[in-house]
Amino acid sequence: MSTEKEGQGRPQERPVPAPPAVAPDEPAHPAASAPPVPPGAPVAGAPAPGVPAPPTAPLPALPGAPASAGPAGPPPADPPTGTFGGPVGPPAAPPDAPWAAFPTAGPPKKRRGGLIAAVLAATLLAGGVGGGVGYLVADRDGTVTSATASGAGEGTVARAPESVAGIAEAALPSVVTIEAQSTTEGGTGTGFVYDEDGHILTNNHVVASAADGGTLTVTFSDGASYQAEVVGRAEGYDVAVLRLLDAGDRDLQPLPVGDSDAVAVGDATIAIGAPFGLSGTVTTGIVSAKNRPVASSDGQGGNASYMSALQTDASINPGNSGGPLLNGDGEVIGVNSAIQSTPGSGMGQSQAGSIGLGFAIPINQAQRVAQDLIDSGQPVYAIIGASVEMRGDTPGARISENAPAGEEAVTPGGPAAGAGLRAGDVITRFGDRVIDSGPTLISEIWTYKPGDTVEVTYQRDGREHTAEIVLDQRVGDA
Repeated sequence: MSTEKEGQGRPQERPVPAPPAVAPDEPAHPAASAPPVPPGAPVAGAPAPGVPAPPTAPLPALPGAPASAGPAGPPPADPPTGTFGGPVGPPAAPPDAPWAAFPTAGPPKKRRGGLIAAVLAATLLAGGVGGGVGYLVADRDGTVTSATASGAGEGTVARAPESVAGIAEAALPSVVTIEAQSTTEGGTGTGFVYDEDGHILTNNHVVASAADGGTLTVTFSDGASYQAEVVGRAEGYDVAVLRLLDAGDRDLQPLPVGDSDAVAVGDATIAIGAPFGLSGTVTTGIVSAKNRPVASSDGQGGNASYMSALQTDASINPGNSGGPLLNGDGEVIGVNSAIQSTPGSGMGQSQAGSIGLGFAIPINQAQRVAQDLIDSGQPVYAIIGASVEMRGDTPGARISENAPAGEEAVTPGGPAAGAGLRAGDVITRFGDRVIDSGPTLISEIWTYKPGDTVEVTYQRDGREHTAEIVLDQRVGDA
């Protein structure tokens, strides 16, 4: 872990060749495939600005699911686009439309808010250095008509504790189905017991609709239900912590927590949740990739969320959001949050399911955020003190020439300014991660803690420079 420094040395520089032109068969994807946020959207820099919120102009009704991260290969000729049952690709969307809209569920009903993660307007963008780090863009939702708790382990044959069946039997009593209900909408998601004090860890988008004056009902695998209250929410991280009410007589068993940094591609994964309201559903797969940059929106004009996610092919569907992703030892390594999906049929009115592209917030990050929420009720974000462009047409994350609301793009006296960065610089590497866009940079910044020292590589006037940045902090969601 790096230590904080008062000052940084002079940036080192060396000439670099201009980035290669995009090949005709791998065109730079249009802005519609990236989150359509104004060029001056803040990254996590200036104290006041928060995570850039998507525009409010609606897209055609699209249904949804979540998304994830890790090093990606070269971008496909036809980037994966579409929605959870909606039309394929973003071309039909107006240029100022949001990333995707809330899905419509069959016959006219109240739209169910923030169930499982993102509706898929996901697009893998061409990478800068290294040929395609890319990031995924997704909107969240899932239209679960009911959340029926299922009995777990009744009348089953004994299985070895280390088997999938044995791990599921041990974990299911600690996994809960969450029903969020406001006066106008409701949704269903998943969570799990975080500690013996009655805290439940889940996604922010699962509970957001009921956070202000709504009701939250938590149901265990044995059918016992309890009311819950929100302890804290982190929109940018898509993490929330609940506290059970009147559950003092229940023997709570927190799930064991693993180390997401120690996960390797190919490791076994087990996802538990309530897809489409089917509580206690267990699916298996592997870790398909690590550090997959993911940007997603709640579809209601709220702040965007960013993560450097674990990617898994374990089946994850609407209703799985907030549930645990376990390793082969039964330890939580991630919080399921998003998926990428292909479109379904029915002119956007039906929802497709998992295609083996699920994404989870690494538990090391989720645990740190959860503890901040428990301690103070507020999330803490690492920041660099600069605003960056959110378009995907540069070989990195370009520091904005003009910041929003007339503010300076590089905060005077902030981390970026102290490291010598200026407006127009293009950040291409942050620590050991290649940066190909503004959202990718945000995802990576938020894997660090305030006070950490990170080496940054950036380009200015055709030359490459390196400098060290000591990260500052912002408390709360702006």
